[in-house]
Amino acid sequence: MGYSVPAAMGAKVAQPDRLVWAIDGDGCFQMTNQELATCTINNIPIKVAIINNSSLGMVRQWQTLFYNQRYSNTDLHTGTDTVMVPDFVKLAEAYGCLAIRVEKEDEVDKAIKLAMETNDRPVVIDFIVGRDAMVWPMVPAGVSNDAVQYARDAAPIWDGEE
Repeated sequence: MGYSVPAAMGAKVAQPDRLVWAIDGDGCFQMTNQELATCTINNIPIKVAIINNSSLGMVRQWQTLFYNQRYSNTDLHTGTDTVMVPDFVKLAEAYGCLAIRVEKEDEVDKAIKLAMETNDRPVVIDFIVGRDAMVWPMVPAGVSNDAVQYARDAAPIWDGEE
């Protein structure tokens, strides 16, 4: 957690002519968003897509799937149905970035196009998704990586399995 923005910065510095996107959850983004200042000051024009479900999504997903929806300490209050603390658009603008919020599906293509056309500063897109949006694939707790699930109760069949 907290790896996406710094990793994107490093990739962009190493390959300045390549397009670099950081895809981050809202909880993860809050761990290293201050590095956007470094990007602005040092002309590192990365693109950041925040998948904002207003919660610690992976933890909430585990609580949904394995703990009978007993939610504890996962609400972040960053989405549109909350107080939006912080407001990622205002935060990104304060760091000198182009900031875009996407709340409807028909806004996605326009936002991505604008981000792709902007190369003079970092870009942050705050994609608002439902609180119960899940991330797949995932590996449940206490099992090896070959027990990966690609959807609720669905897993690939490996060679030799039936």
